[in-house]
Amino acid sequence: MKRSLLALVRLFIGLFLYAVGIVFTINANLGLSPWDVFHQGVSKLTGITMGQASIIVGLMIVILDWVLGEKVGLGTIFNMLFIGIFMDLLMLNHLVPIFNNIILKVIMMFLGMFIIGIASYFYISAGLGSGPRDGLMVSLTKRTGKSVRFVRNCIEFTVLVVGYFLGGTVGFGTLIMVIGGGYFVQFAFKIFKFDVRKVQHKFIDDYVKLIKERLVDNRKDSSID
Repeated sequence: MKRSLLALVRLFIGLFLYAVGIVFTINANLGLSPWDVFHQGVSKLTGITMGQASIIVGLMIVILDWVLGEKVGLGTIFNMLFIGIFMDLLMLNHLVPIFNNIILKVIMMFLGMFIIGIASYFYISAGLGSGPRDGLMVSLTKRTGKSVRFVRNCIEFTVLVVGYFLGGTVGFGTLIMVIGGGYFVQFAFKIFKFDVRKVQHKFIDDYVKLIKERLVDNRKDSSID
């Protein structure tokens, strides 16, 4: 129980920091990451907030992941819900500043990318399942037999183009985040000496199996008594 609670705390620290990092890159106003271009485009098209757009898109991807046979964890569900909720909390209450100075904008964008890298360490190391978008990448990689890099690039290019035509913000910062995002995540993992290959995720299927096993054990104990 204690280990599960610590994992949840680690997960929520990661999700909150991820939202902080995203809002930093949004408020830098130098161009968004491909997924956030798409979320902003959906937001402008429908009139909902970016956080709500992130939740709706995440829900659709979770369903698609499940259809494609990818396992879903508690971390997947919470990722879908709480990053969007935290984004709206930060943006609607103006908790992250906006600067007009170009140097401060650039610093803000890079700081946001660094925070996202730290956040990735926390939520992935919790071992409660990958985010919906990462799950989609994995499932399509399995289905197509293509490399992870190829599949990820195809997904991000698609959402970037669609998001742009929906009104999402694309700038030189978009290119920097596409190229540099992975490096910041890798740098954060290096800081914490974290090997992502050693993480063993627990999925909802595992909890269901555990509950069934305990019910069977309880029935056996009752029959013995």
